[in-house]
Amino acid sequence: MPVRAVVGVCRWRALWAAMFLVWLVAVAPGCAPSESPDADRAQPVGPAGAAGDSGTQPARSAAPSTAAIPRPQTAPPDAWPVFRGCPAATGVAGSGLAERLELLWTFSAEDRGFESAATIADGTVYAGSTSGVLYAVDLATGRKRWEFRNDSGAGFAAAPALRNGRVFIGQNDGDFYAIDGKSGRRLWKFSTDGEIDSSAGFYREGVLFGSQDGCLYCLKAETGELVWKYQSENQLRCSPTVLDHCCLVAGCDGLLHAVDLDRGKSVTAARMDSPTGCTPAVLDGLAWVGTENGAFLAIDLAKAEVRWRFEGLEQGAFRSSAAVTPQAVLVGCRDRSLWAFEPQTGRRLWSFPTRGAVDSSPVVVGERVFFGSSDGRIYGLEIKSGRELWRFEAGGAVSGSPAVADGRLVIGSDAGRLYCFGEKP
Repeated sequence: MPVRAVVGVCRWRALWAAMFLVWLVAVAPGCAPSESPDADRAQPVGPAGAAGDSGTQPARSAAPSTAAIPRPQTAPPDAWPVFRGCPAATGVAGSGLAERLELLWTFSAEDRGFESAATIADGTVYAGSTSGVLYAVDLATGRKRWEFRNDSGAGFAAAPALRNGRVFIGQNDGDFYAIDGKSGRRLWKFSTDGEIDSSAGFYREGVLFGSQDGCLYCLKAETGELVWKYQSENQLRCSPTVLDHCCLVAGCDGLLHAVDLDRGKSVTAARMDSPTGCTPAVLDGLAWVGTENGAFLAIDLAKAEVRWRFEGLEQGAFRSSAAVTPQAVLVGCRDRSLWAFEPQTGRRLWSFPTRGAVDSSPVVVGERVFFGSSDGRIYGLEIKSGRELWRFEAGGAVSGSPAVADGRLVIGSDAGRLYCFGEKP
């Protein structure tokens, strides 16, 4: 696929795009296809035109205001409100966990399972099942508070998103719902033309999500009225990573799109060379995302190009969204391992083998990382060394991701169980 360059005939637009990218790096929270020459080191990527280079699509809007609005780099200590915990999708918990985790409760769904992350706010766990039921469960006791069944019975593949006492979630038949968090009453519904795997994000008074119809939607969170939609060339399965006035979405068209949230217009795009459904994690001007062809990429947001890539694994598709700290970027892989890399250079720090594909997106809690595997286990590792510190035998495959708040970790299994771990009184 040819590199997309900023349109030369519109030099002022190119200038605006460059200014925007510099601005994006300034306000972004401080928050790999070619062969890897070394299994322990990712391949650096050269300037445009070199192997593995990336480019940009035409800039379509002027740069937004440079007034920075601070964004949290971690989830709040008492909540896990969106899929990856915070707008920058770092996958880092604000809450700690006990050194020794114990099972506090188990909640069983009526049928089928949980394949995405739960979310947590106001002492309540929210989780959507593959049978099309959204559950609200008391975080302290594991008792069901309410359940919501959608119109069609289509399953929920996306994690719920929580804001101002409302639950926002899309389903596999293309409908997107706003639900009252206390009662489970439906407030409004918006229909798209494709399945919704994307969990929602938020910008000002809007709610953002992608669809397999290729659109990124912005709706008024209060009413469900369409504000704008951004059309890409293929499915959007990832969740939007929100960085002040811009969001990033990684598409099945093989591009990492930067979208101006005030206008719903593309600013630029970096080439990934493969489709993905993974949500980009952002820290210190870099975005990390894995692809379906087995490449894990670090993308320089100021240049809109790949800084380094790691690939070459057998059965190595990435369907796990990365977690990132200044010391390590961590991601699960279908090669049955969790991988840890040095964020800036891509140097491999370690890999931890499991007995099944790791589609679960890891969550960082202090010096530990937690994730699930399709081998039916939930793992806790030391980030520095990759040494196993804790495990739990869940039985059913665990493709969902952890949610951490108020000293508790909640994760679901494909067998239809939600587990809550913490310290017993």
